[in-house]
Amino acid sequence: MQATSGEMAPRELKDSIRHDDRPEMNYRRAIVGVSLIGMAAMGIVTLLQTGIVKDLPDPKTKKPNFDTKKVNTSKEAYSYGMPDGPLVLVSHATNLAIAAAGPANRYEKRPWLPLAALATALPQAAIAAKYLFYQMPKVDKAWCPYCVVDALTHFATVALTIPEAVRALGFGNQAEPQRA
Repeated sequence: MQATSGEMAPRELKDSIRHDDRPEMNYRRAIVGVSLIGMAAMGIVTLLQTGIVKDLPDPKTKKPNFDTKKVNTSKEAYSYGMPDGPLVLVSHATNLAIAAAGPANRYEKRPWLPLAALATALPQAAIAAKYLFYQMPKVDKAWCPYCVVDALTHFATVALTIPEAVRALGFGNQAEPQRA
């Protein structure tokens, strides 16, 4: 509690997180939402990768070629010593936890939190871009709709972390009206 919220009491923290309407807090809420969407997509993939389900439905199109099983049971998908789905779930959970940590004005007193959010989200988005723009079209020659959704959530997370990180660095810190 001290590291993320200082001397703030849990009730004050709850009120700040739940009721503050400043843009940075709304971006953080959006990060929670897109992280949960990414977790849902990769949770489904994890069911396939760990053998809980044997197949997943794909959109029935000629182009692009959707083949979730081919993409998610490829050599690359298991190249981390485990399926990549659970690792991506951890990355989304990390984004979610960082977004939920600290009061609405954490960029002022705990600037390391918004900077950690951006520093965490950037490499995740880079890896997602590799899969989306290289691995699936060039190597697998197939697409996974769940992975496409996941990649988009990583890109959204980066975009949503930038405004608060900019504020944490002291850019754009204009006087704000007092908040209740």
